[in-house]
Amino acid sequence: MSKKLIKDVKKNFQSQFKTEPLMIFSPGRINLIGEHTDYNDGFVFPAAIDLGIVLAIQKSNSKKSRVFALNKEEMQEINLNNFQPIKNGGWINYVLGVVGELSKIGSVLGNFEAVFAGNIPGGAGMSSSAALENSFVYGLNILFKLGLKKKEMILISQKAEHNYVGVHCGIMDQYASMFGKKKSALLLDCRTVKSKPFRLRLKRLKLVLVNTNVKHDLSESAYNDRREVCEKVAKLLNIKALRDAKESDLERIKNEISESDYRKVLYVIRENQRVLLFSKAIEAKDHNTMGQLMYETHEGLSKNYKVSCEELDFLVDHTKPMEQVYGARMMGGGFGGCTINLISEDAVEGFKAKIQDAFSEKYGRPCSIYDVKISKGTHLIS
Repeated sequence: MSKKLIKDVKKNFQSQFKTEPLMIFSPGRINLIGEHTDYNDGFVFPAAIDLGIVLAIQKSNSKKSRVFALNKEEMQEINLNNFQPIKNGGWINYVLGVVGELSKIGSVLGNFEAVFAGNIPGGAGMSSSAALENSFVYGLNILFKLGLKKKEMILISQKAEHNYVGVHCGIMDQYASMFGKKKSALLLDCRTVKSKPFRLRLKRLKLVLVNTNVKHDLSESAYNDRREVCEKVAKLLNIKALRDAKESDLERIKNEISESDYRKVLYVIRENQRVLLFSKAIEAKDHNTMGQLMYETHEGLSKNYKVSCEELDFLVDHTKPMEQVYGARMMGGGFGGCTINLISEDAVEGFKAKIQDAFSEKYGRPCSIYDVKISKGTHLIS
């Protein structure tokens, strides 16, 4: 959590609105394994990180609410009597969504003023959108004494993204951002919305993110298309979600679906199994198995689920000859963003230099590299 970011947001709020704000930090997240399984009622393995959104917020006597995005230097007004999503509205639709979904459950809000900024790279697959949603629902819950529990808050954030942004995301991003535990990853069951923390004892190992700087405009349509495929095949199998499917079930209907749909569903079934195997490998401190499962996940995402891109595949393939890299894979929704890499601690600096040189030579531009620390979830900043 950046002290400078906190200071800048608070100072800007005080300058603009001449009052003391409530200060909130809401983290982004990484996901060790379990990609595109959350909306299939499956298992995922996220962890909150020390990059995120800082929000300054306070009640207002004005007739409208005002929100200032410090990174973009944009001010937007919100009319609490009319909070329809704005076409091509960008960041304000996430805030409107939170306000709108709160009103649907009968929460009574007054006007407010807010300033926010973040240090999560946009489009990197680290869930800046969930961090933004969670920061506002958390802040408004305290400010107006709404009495919501954290689990209720993340459902508000998820519905905001569904109904105001048009991305039919699962619950992983919002959950990890809200419930994250310091130095732990969460094995999350997306059906029960319950998790088990796993202490990340990565002795002499580091998690490093490499950002292609290719932005997925979430290929929102491609994301939603894949969800529709999963739901269609689950219905054909007469099950609630693909979490309940076995490979033998899929083989039974193989001739009734397209080859493309078959491969997507096969990926989801196998990925759910990989997440559970990964949890056992963490407990056993079996870093080789953890890494191998990460590589298998990437192969499935690239070849079967078709959400990778050339740059992501290049980064992952480039790590395979490196003895001190245990595993690598693309992370997030896909179509750009980051790879996550499990590396021996003493090899990190050499890895960064090699991967940067190779990427720059191939694409004529740099990639960005981040060391990440595991953080606790959304909370008040004292």
